[in-house]
Amino acid sequence: MTMGTYSRVPNVNAHLHTPFSFSAFENLADALDRASGENVSVVGINDFYSTDGYEEWDKESRKRHLYPLFNIEFISLQQEDQENGIRVNDPNNPGRTYISGKGLSCPPALKEPYASQLAGVRAESNTQVKEMCDKINLLLKAYNAGFHVDFENIESEMSKGLVRERHLAKALRMYTYIHFKNEPKDVKKFMEKIFNGKKLKSDIFDYAGVENEIRGNLLKAGGAAFVPEDPKAFLPLDDVRRIILNAGGIPTYPFLGDDANGGFTDFEQDIEKAAETLKQRGIFAAEFITTRNTTDVLEKYAGYLHDNGFVVTFGTEHNTPAMEPILLRTREKSLLTERLKQINYDGACVIAAHQELIREGKAGYVDDNGIADMDNRNKYIEKGNEWIQAVIH
Repeated sequence: MTMGTYSRVPNVNAHLHTPFSFSAFENLADALDRASGENVSVVGINDFYSTDGYEEWDKESRKRHLYPLFNIEFISLQQEDQENGIRVNDPNNPGRTYISGKGLSCPPALKEPYASQLAGVRAESNTQVKEMCDKINLLLKAYNAGFHVDFENIESEMSKGLVRERHLAKALRMYTYIHFKNEPKDVKKFMEKIFNGKKLKSDIFDYAGVENEIRGNLLKAGGAAFVPEDPKAFLPLDDVRRIILNAGGIPTYPFLGDDANGGFTDFEQDIEKAAETLKQRGIFAAEFITTRNTTDVLEKYAGYLHDNGFVVTFGTEHNTPAMEPILLRTREKSLLTERLKQINYDGACVIAAHQELIREGKAGYVDDNGIADMDNRNKYIEKGNEWIQAVIH
């Protein structure tokens, strides 16, 4: 479909984390109410290792005349890149590769051995955070803090079963504030103590800032509660790709894009080479978190990928405590250009067509081996537009 075909291009946010992994939202309804309030019509749930929110997302989205996309995110390992020291889309860990799946089946459907592989990854993730929690409690005991962090409570009350290190940072902040009765002077003094003499920079009522400092000072490499991730927590890239395909989805590569200094990872610095490598690895879709990148880089990278047959979508993540707009903006806080809005909507249309066809038991945009029907992408755009418009109007 040619650019500018639609009289009004709907706003799309195809990558939103929810409390089923970790997010700024209180619940799914909160996310969808905010999307509706910002005139975002197509919304993609995109949790780490989880499809548990799909059916609620489907029901609550349609109730608000929003079109739902059903996505998932993994952290995988590309061993060849790791051996060659190539940073892919994790700037600090060569070979480590974030991969999303777009347009999975709803209700979720995953056969063996894939279901067990996914369950194993979730269990490894929880085990690592539990070990971090144990280290936090040893630290609190060493400083005679007078309280401890209850992992079981985090798991049952603060998460939906998948516990991330952000949950642990939030819990430590909350337990600290309760113990010191929200007294700024006492909270700051205690934080400086457990940060090994490093002063708290954030205002204590800037919860997102405080929690980020807890993560940076205690839970990251070099921190007193840091626990390195077990290699078992990262499936090989091809295994993740097969899980996504078995779940009915489209394997999708999340581009990191340019950093604050205009730099790129080894894998992404040459967009033409990166695109060719992705195709060789059986990945024919890409996405960007737009707040990370400048408008110029998004125009160049997303434009190139779209023009070369990729399905391209954009999102915001919202996987931190900070509440940001759902309507997409670039790093300069600019709204998307018309070309970028169109690229994003075209991508959403392909995903919509794919998941609706799969729901009907038909072949979708990618086949069982993950090969995309790139020559007929425009047909999927047209069909997906029909499905989306039927819901949002």
